[in-house]
Amino acid sequence: MELTYIVKNNVYTTVKEVLKAYFRISDRLLLKLKRNKKILLNEKLVSVNKTIQINDTIRVVFDIDEDNSNIVPTKMELEIIYEDEAYLVINKPSGIPIHPSMEHYTDSLSNGVKYYFDTINLKKKIRPVNRLDKDTSGLVIFAKNEYIQECLIRQMKENLFYKEYIAICEGKFEIEKGNVNKPIARKENSIIERCVCDNGDYALTEYEVLRYDEIKNYSVVRCILKTGRTHQIRVHMQYIGHPILGDTLYGHPSNFINRQALHSYKISFIHPTMNKKVTYTSKLFDDMESLYLT
Repeated sequence: MELTYIVKNNVYTTVKEVLKAYFRISDRLLLKLKRNKKILLNEKLVSVNKTIQINDTIRVVFDIDEDNSNIVPTKMELEIIYEDEAYLVINKPSGIPIHPSMEHYTDSLSNGVKYYFDTINLKKKIRPVNRLDKDTSGLVIFAKNEYIQECLIRQMKENLFYKEYIAICEGKFEIEKGNVNKPIARKENSIIERCVCDNGDYALTEYEVLRYDEIKNYSVVRCILKTGRTHQIRVHMQYIGHPILGDTLYGHPSNFINRQALHSYKISFIHPTMNKKVTYTSKLFDDMESLYLT
């Protein structure tokens, strides 16, 4: 992948200004690009302090091989929703963590992506952009280089990254459309569980009930994350008295599903190189779809 900028005006005076102000390349990545001689002015290696002129062309190349041997490649079926030179979008099943761990050293989604990268001869670190719990299904993005990862994480921080989930929650909502604006913190004496806490981090979840099943007493709910706290939807739904179906950490076991009924359904953001809004959606897996359609 590469970036190209043709000088059309006098907004920027040096190569470095274009890289820092226009492309918003971090200092760390800029240093790596300089060290690997990947910054060109009119197809010649150049100091980033070089003054630029009208019609000059600046090109930045990201074909730097990286060591990703820390992750074991494991062949697995990946449901790839979209792929280009910038990133990979995958519909993750439940039961699969994103990152390797002692308990899931070879069977995480990152292991599967490492195997796939090997098959396409892409020597890059494995960079998941968004995070899902092991038993939450849905859309996960893997950046194919450091620049794309930086761009997408910045969009999350600047609230330009839209994340919509489908949740199936216990009970009937009295208020069918609203938001939960409650701070979230780690629960005392727990390394996993979170809770609503006055001195926690700001957290905002918007929700809308799509359907209520009177016989089974559950609600199908659209949730939109306005912040990205750990377990945010699960904690907020529990807080308002409607824990997610099957969520044994924040609710109760369910006869209808054997994991928390939560799916990352839609994501939308500005493509870092095409500079246009893109949107991806993913189908529900069978265990949730059967409840959604009933």
